[in-house]
Parts: sequence; C-alpha cells; structure tokens
Amino acid sequence: MRSVPRSTAAAVAIMTLLSACGDKAAAPGAPPPATVAVVTVTPSAVTLSSELPGRTEASRIAQVRARTAGIVLRRLYQEGGDVKAGEVLFRIDPAQFQASFDSAQAAVGKAEANLAQADLKVKRYTPLLAAQAVSQQEYDDAVTAQKQAQADLATARAARTNAGLTLGYATVTAPISGRVSRALVTEGALVGQGEATPMATVQQLDPIYVTITQSSADVLKLQAALAEGKLKSAGNGSAKRDASVSLVTEDGKTYPHPGKLLFSDVSVDESTGTVSMRAEFPNPDKVLLPGMYVRARLEQAVNEAAITIPQQAIVRTNEGSTVLIVGADDKVVSQPVVATANQGSNWVVSSGLKGGERIVVEGFQKAKPGATVNPQPWKGPVGATPAAVPAPAPAK
Repeated sequence: MRSVPRSTAAAVAIMTLLSACGDKAAAPGAPPPATVAVVTVTPSAVTLSSELPGRTEASRIAQVRARTAGIVLRRLYQEGGDVKAGEVLFRIDPAQFQASFDSAQAAVGKAEANLAQADLKVKRYTPLLAAQAVSQQEYDDAVTAQKQAQADLATARAARTNAGLTLGYATVTAPISGRVSRALVTEGALVGQGEATPMATVQQLDPIYVTITQSSADVLKLQAALAEGKLKSAGNGSAKRDASVSLVTEDGKTYPHPGKLLFSDVSVDESTGTVSMRAEFPNPDKVLLPGMYVRARLEQAVNEAAITIPQQAIVRTNEGSTVLIVGADDKVVSQPVVATANQGSNWVVSSGLKGGERIVVEGFQKAKPGATVNPQPWKGPVGATPAAVPAPAPAK
C-alpha cells in the first residue's frame, strides 16, 4: 500500500468536520409551544334568570251584553277598533221603554198633586182641632191620608227611576276602555229575551298580562338554594314583586319593553306539575295580542360568587362538558365542569371550577391535554364584555 501524504489526510479531516457541522445545522429543532388565548375566571355577582313558556292575555276583559229585551237598531262602532269607557256601541229600539218612562213620569206628577192636597188638608185641620171645630177622628184621617200620599209619591218616583234605567239600557255602551271585538249580533236581531245576550267583547291590551309556568321541581330547587344562602332573591321579599321580566316573542325577537312580576300562584297544577306566575308588560303599540305564545326571561335569584366563562370555552362530548385549564407550568389539563345556566354569551359554571384558573378560549386544536402552550390574554369579540379577567402571564 502506498502511504497517503500528510497534507492530503489533513484536508480530508477538515472536510469531514465541515460536513458534520452542516448536517447538524440542517437538522430541524423542537417546535415552539402553541399560542392559545386564555381568561382567568373570577367569581362575581350574577343574576340568574330562567326562560319560561308563557301566554299573553288581556289585563281586563268585559263582555258587552243586552240588559233589556228589544230589537237592535244600529251598531255604532268599528269592529276591531279602540273604544273608550262609556262610548256607545249599540242602540236598541227605545220606543217601548220611552213610553213606560213617560207613564212613570205622569204617575209621579199625580202622586205629587195628591200629596200637596193632603198637606193642605192637614194644615187647615190643625187650627180647627185646637178650636174643637173638627173632631180628633177627622184630623187623624187627614194625617193618615197625608202619609199615604207621601208613600205613593215615593213608589211613583221609584217606578220612574226603574223606567229610566230600562230606557238607558237601550243605549249599550262600553264598560271599559280597550279594543272591541266583532259584533256578535246583527242589526234587527232580538236581544235580551229571557237572557242577557252577548253582543261584543272589550279587552284592555295596555298593559297586558303574561301567564308564565314553571315546574314545581325547579321552584323547590330555587327555594332550597335561597334557604341555604347559596343564592339571594332577585325581588323584594318572597313575593318577588320587583323581579324584572323580559319577553322573547314567537319570531325570536326581544320585546323592547321590560315587565314586572305581579304574583306567583299558591298551588301547583295537578295535571302539569307547574306553578303559574303572572307578569305585566306595557303594550303601547298593541304589538302583543291575547293568546300569543312567548318566552319570558325571569330574574329569580342572585349568585354573588358565580363563575362565568365564555360559551366557546366549554367542550361538550358524550361523556359531559369539559374545559381546558393551563396550569402554572403552562401545561394543559382537561377539567370536567357542570354548566346548566347561561348569562348572555357566557355559561354559569356550578361545579368544577373554584376561580383563578386559566381557561383556554381559543386555540383548542393546538392545546391538547399534557401539551405545553404559550398562554396569551383573550381579547374577546368586539363590543362584548368578557366573562372573566384576561389571564396575565405567570411569573417565571
């Protein structure tokens, strides 16, 4: 074998070292931790509300009925329009009632004349009795006739009043202000013959009532939480008269006028197992009509140490709901939670979190349990109020 010159061997060694360094530089390094957006949950006071089914109904309903028998002459209102209390709706033929009133008026005049004559007779007999020009019997007869005339006058006046009432019933008026229904009788119909014939219905729509139903089981849970001090009443006392109520109409829109809860029923419906409540809402534009189906959002209690997180922070699976927590070492941990109530765009977590945890809100695809991440404060959507305080970077 031939010997390799020293200069050639040195060159080969240098080239080998440079090739090794190049290979090391080209080898890829470890990827940096994934960046995720997190919030730090903080307990705060939250008003808990329930969305319950309800039906609208008029605050006042009056049936317009014929109070005397007769033939309907005219309908004087526009069907489906608004009427004022005392406004004339129908006219019944008053001829017969007018004649009865005139007869009663004449009877009053006759009774007044008889009483005047009896008074004059007693007045004349009084000095004659003192002078013994008339007997005591004659004087007593005159006084008795005077009292009889007074009674006859009272009877005639009562009959006139009754005849006047009957005559007035021929003019059918609205008992309350509100919106009147279609006419239930036509012109020329005989009404009030043997019974008070329904003629129309007037309903007061402003304000309007909403009857709300809630299951008795939910009521018991709420009462237990209030008794244990976990929650505080959102209203004023047990009646919750000041509890605020809002409506969502059938088209999914929020009704612009807030309402108030009037009362809660004292018994449970045996057929449905629900408790009825009544709320009152302003209805100046008559948008709400009786019989509409609505959803009522009722403020029932206040949790002064509630934990709320954005809805997108909860991952729901067949096993339940979980959140991803970033620990002090920036490693991700999966935590089961229970969230059954919502507040706007946030969930109210009833168990699983204590406060102070950093919750992943964005970047779930990069944040796997056990992985190390780079947590950054979540800015939230534009115009939204964050459910929790953005997480600061932990101290290293």
